[in-house]
Amino acid sequence: MEGALACPISRTRLQVPIPSFGGDAGCAAGGRRRSRRCAVVRAVQGSSSLSAARRTLSSSWDVSGAGGFSISSVSPTAPRLPRFEELDTTNMLLRQRIIFLGSQVDDVTADFLISQLLFLDAEDPTKDINLFINSPGGSVTAGMGIYDAMKLCKADVSTICLGLAASMGAFLLASGSKGKRFCMPNARVMIHQPLGTAGGKATDMGIRIREMVYHKIKLNKILSRITGKPEEQVELDTDRDNFMNAWEAKEYGLVDGVIDDGKPGLVAPIADSAPPPKTRVWDQWKIEGSRKARKNLPSEHRILENGFTGGQGNDDDRGTVQENEAPTPV
Repeated sequence: MEGALACPISRTRLQVPIPSFGGDAGCAAGGRRRSRRCAVVRAVQGSSSLSAARRTLSSSWDVSGAGGFSISSVSPTAPRLPRFEELDTTNMLLRQRIIFLGSQVDDVTADFLISQLLFLDAEDPTKDINLFINSPGGSVTAGMGIYDAMKLCKADVSTICLGLAASMGAFLLASGSKGKRFCMPNARVMIHQPLGTAGGKATDMGIRIREMVYHKIKLNKILSRITGKPEEQVELDTDRDNFMNAWEAKEYGLVDGVIDDGKPGLVAPIADSAPPPKTRVWDQWKIEGSRKARKNLPSEHRILENGFTGGQGNDDDRGTVQENEAPTPV
């Protein structure tokens, strides 16, 4: 048939006839085999012009072009909210300039905190960095690295104690910017001298002991400058484990304030059903009450001799029972 190119294909129930197209000089000059191939190609090209281009699983790629893969225009889509399993609380808090020391102070923790401090300070040195502390302490050298990074930052570093800040944790709590160091009402703060062990040869033990004494003197000097107390007083207070409540830590100069706005969830419940007052509800449990309660504790020498028989008595032979005991915090 001149002027037309047709492919006689037997029909089935699932097949449709391929439409014929106009003459093609290049295809007509070939043999029958080439003519059938050209007809199929032209039929596919004709059908593809009527429908959308085939796409892969990604709508951004088009495989219908002659050159293989090509990037097509991508329509803007609405931002997708992250799923619950994709949320990372550390990064979310970091966006709010909040970092958290919630473990023992070691080299890994120190490197992580130092990187966060330097990043936030480089991002905006005019905004405060909030460091929340709930740590039993740890390595002196790792803690001094965090301390130096805090002093290196141009931004103020506000420290907040939750739970416990002991040993190096208490030192970092006190090292925050003046006026921006806080304690929660149920938090505990403990300071003491550096701990360590020495073993091996006598010369090696002497080197380790001198290093421990060096850290002790240096930490006492820094705490003396922070708290405003004489270095001799700091050395006496850190000779043994010295636990403090939030108000004792404030009086000592380790923190500047106690976060206590009368919320019932922050303090012990009141006996009656009256709502908590707007002011502090811990007025009965402050430094004076803590000292009175501490008087009732027997001395270590008395416990070793007679055993612990109760809460009454002091270091004298016969103690006096207090009628109005200080309330016990919850």
